[in-house]
Amino acid sequence: MKSVYLASPFFSPAQKERIAQVKAALRNNPTIDGQNIFLPHEHEYKAAEFGSFEWQKATFGLDTNQIDASDVVVAIVDYKLEETKENEPDSGTAFEIGYAYATKTPVIVVQFDPEKEVNLMIAQGLTAYFDIAKEGLEALEKYDFDELMPKFCPRPVI
Repeated sequence: MKSVYLASPFFSPAQKERIAQVKAALRNNPTIDGQNIFLPHEHEYKAAEFGSFEWQKATFGLDTNQIDASDVVVAIVDYKLEETKENEPDSGTAFEIGYAYATKTPVIVVQFDPEKEVNLMIAQGLTAYFDIAKEGLEALEKYDFDELMPKFCPRPVI
């Protein structure tokens, strides 16, 4: 069973709800170790003041180490879905996707927005793409993370 680093913005209630839905789907997937899903916001560094240099170094180190230790990165690319039509991934999630790709960690991209195109670099860097608006979370529950069959992004790219 695979371990997961779950990358996503976690700044609003709607973003946290999407995380909970994806985490639940992953836990229902028999090829995922449901007890080994790392969510960065659940492991905040609290030994230093938020935003301080020590906090930055510790947070960056923990997150990149966890990507290195995970079998796969699952990234939710919806950021400001409820606020604007400009629903780009947040910069932290985009970095985590790029870092995972560069370290040859498979990247699974999840998108809830029913219309938004996908950035070319993300579309070409992913292993599998899940359009939740069209496929539902069941497709993520049934995906074989042991096989990691490519599943391309059919959306227009920007």
